[in-house]
Amino acid sequence: MGGILPDAKAAEHAVRGLFPATPLQRNDHISLRYGADILLKREDLTPVRSYKIRGAMNAVRKALQTAPEKRDFVCASAGNHAQGVAYICRHFGVNGTIFMPVTTPQQKIDKTRSFGGDNVRIELTGDYFDETLRSAQAFCTSAGAHFLSPFDDPDVIEGQASIAVELIEAMGTPPDILVMPVGGGGLSAGVLSYLRAFGAATEVILVEPEGGQSLRAALDAGEPVSLDRVDNFVDGAAVARIGERPFEVLKSVDPGDLYAVSENRLCATILEMLNVEGIVLEPAGALSVDVLQDITDRIAGKTVVCITTGGNFDFERLPEVKERAQRYRGIKKYFVLRLPQRPGALRDFLEMLGPDDDIARFEYLKKSARNFGSVLIGIETSEPENFDRLFAAMDAGGLSYRDITADELLARFLI
Repeated sequence: MGGILPDAKAAEHAVRGLFPATPLQRNDHISLRYGADILLKREDLTPVRSYKIRGAMNAVRKALQTAPEKRDFVCASAGNHAQGVAYICRHFGVNGTIFMPVTTPQQKIDKTRSFGGDNVRIELTGDYFDETLRSAQAFCTSAGAHFLSPFDDPDVIEGQASIAVELIEAMGTPPDILVMPVGGGGLSAGVLSYLRAFGAATEVILVEPEGGQSLRAALDAGEPVSLDRVDNFVDGAAVARIGERPFEVLKSVDPGDLYAVSENRLCATILEMLNVEGIVLEPAGALSVDVLQDITDRIAGKTVVCITTGGNFDFERLPEVKERAQRYRGIKKYFVLRLPQRPGALRDFLEMLGPDDDIARFEYLKKSARNFGSVLIGIETSEPENFDRLFAAMDAGGLSYRDITADELLARFLI
């Protein structure tokens, strides 16, 4: 990584043949909230709506410089990396074979195919990404092709560093604070390496999703380790293991500069950016904005740049995002109620509801032959405090119930 300064500039120059520098936009709404000068580096506005096109461009470009006769490339991805590779294969006129899990949404498959055209072939294999990755690597070896890693590759890391080149050129000077997500580590390693080589005094804040803290685990262990379990909701940043090459750069990161945010809270940020700012961000793309509420004291009065890494949001997920945001805000709850099997019992419960309480779900789970039935109930309200009043009324009425909103196991099966 010693040559990151000239290499990143070369990567930035090369990527200009694909698209102009992504916008660096001051956000008045967020700046006012946090008392800072906050700018968004809009990587969600590249041709493939994520920064992944940069690393793919640089890796393929350099591979062709080294061995122009080798024109077959392979990758494994269910998202942004696949789309970036597909776009670059068509740009260079090379052949790409993209392995995707069988469970990949059709929308992502179609988008990847549209970017790559006749230059790419999509192979659907494996229910889980690890299976897909093994198939891709085995195929790559047998075909003698070039494997394009999404993050654990020096050329990919250099390509992602082109963001830092653009950033400093646009501002004229490095920002006080730079906030960016970390998943496999390619972006963060590239940008951090460039800032260090440039001699910038910028504070770098890294953020992971709570359900995929691979960098935190690696820092604790002193080496990359595999997480036992990953919450894939933030699919652009939730990885089971940080890359070996990125960790060589990131192992010196101060643990106090690494934050984790909850997936439910992140949903509230996604909705706010969409409804207030009209900016469509995927979960990983919203991480750098969401974490600002955790570092308010650190950023006050400073110039802060947040990298919004992607905007490939499937709007079929919007109901789930809204639901998780409501649960985070405490205005939606689910509980199982034992309802007496007698006339008027349901009416008695309904009379306990306040004027702002709405029933969003009502389902009998079990009706016994006599006495009681178990009911799944979902309630939406305007203020979290309304649930205190409702539960007090239910207690006074002698009703037996269990709040399962935060019970991950039950919620997975019942909600």
